Amino acid sequence: MDFNLTDEQQMLLESVDEFCERYFTEDVVKKMYEDHGMPQEIAEAYRDAGFGLMGIPEEYGGIPMDRVTIGLMIERLYQKSGCMHILYQNSLSMFDIMEFGTEAQKQEAMDHYMETGWPIASLSISEPGAGSDNRSMTTVAKKQADGTYKLSGQKTWVTMGEKLPYTIVVAKDEDPSHDNGNMSLWFVKMDTPGVSTAPLHKIGQQCIPFCEVYLDDVVLTEDQREPGKGFMMLMKNFEVERSYIVAEQVGLAQAALEDAAKYANQRIAFGKPITRLQMIQELLADMEIKVQNTRNMLYKTLWMMDNDQPVQLESAMLKRYGCKACWEVADSALQIYAGLGYTTEVRVGRLWADMRGNM
Repeated sequence: MDFNLTDEQQMLLESVDEFCERYFTEDVVKKMYEDHGMPQEIAEAYRDAGFGLMGIPEEYGGIPMDRVTIGLMIERLYQKSGCMHILYQNSLSMFDIMEFGTEAQKQEAMDHYMETGWPIASLSISEPGAGSDNRSMTTVAKKQADGTYKLSGQKTWVTMGEKLPYTIVVAKDEDPSHDNGNMSLWFVKMDTPGVSTAPLHKIGQQCIPFCEVYLDDVVLTEDQREPGKGFMMLMKNFEVERSYIVAEQVGLAQAALEDAAKYANQRIAFGKPITRLQMIQELLADMEIKVQNTRNMLYKTLWMMDNDQPVQLESAMLKRYGCKACWEVADSALQIYAGLGYTTEVRVGRLWADMRGNM
C-alpha cells in the first residue's frame, strides 16, 4: 500500500485550496444559505477550473480521472469550503448520462454544462415509500396503443429538480407491483405536460434545493427511454454516490475537527486552555480516529472500483459507518464549543445540521 500522493494529485489539491479560498469566504457561504442556492459565478469558475469535467470521457470534452483522485478532490473541496454545497453532487447526473445515455443526450448534456456551468438533468430515483428498497418503487411507464408511453408516479429528494431542464427518471415497465424488477430510464424534460414539483424544506443543507417531482400521465416517446437499464443504473449509482457522499462527509468532518481543536486551544477555563482537560482530549482523539477510519475505508473502496473489483458490500458498509462517524465528529465539535456551538456565530452548527442529512 502506498499512501503517498502523486505530483499531479498534490497539484490538484493545491488548486482546490486556491479555488475555495477565493470563492468560499464565510460571508459568501452565509449568503448562500440565506438565498438557498449558489452564485452563478462559482458554478462557472468550478467548470472553468476543470473540476466539473473530471471523470467524464475525453471524447466528450471531459478529463479522464481515476476514482481515488476524484475522491481526493471532493474531500478537499468540502473541507476547504466548509459547507454542504451543490457543486460535486450534481456531477453524478453527468456520470449517469455518460454511462447510460444516447450519443445525442451525451452531447446535449456536455453542451449545456459548458454553456451554463450546471448539469442538464437531476436524478429522480427515491420515492416516498422506496429509498434503497428499489423494488418498492411504484412509478411506472405503460405503453399505449399509439406507441407512446404514459409515465405516472412520484419521486422525492430530487436534488436541483426545480432548477435543471431535465430529470432522469427510474420507472418500472408496465407493472408497478413489488414483484416486477423490470425498470427503464427516462430522459424527461421538466416542462412536459403532467410534470410538476413541490419544494422540500429541510433543517440542513440550506443551499442545496430539493424537491418532489409528480408525474401525472406524462406522455413520452421511445427515444426518451433506455429500456432495461433502470436497475443497473440504481446499483451503479448507489455504489458511486455512496462513496462520493462519504468523501464530502470526510471533508466536512475534517473541517469540524480543525475548528474544534483550534477553539479548544484558545478557550480558557479555570485558568488554562480546555485542551488540558482530559474529557476534551478524549473527544478530540475519538474525532481523529473516526475521520481516519472513514478516510481509510473510503479510499480502499475507491481503489477497488478503479481496479474493477466488486464493491457492493464495501460501499454499503462505507455509507453505513462513514456518514454516522463523520456526523459524530461534528456533534463532538459542537460539544467542545458548548453554548457557542449552538449559535450561528460559528460554523460547526451548520456543519452538524448539513452532515446529519447524509446519514
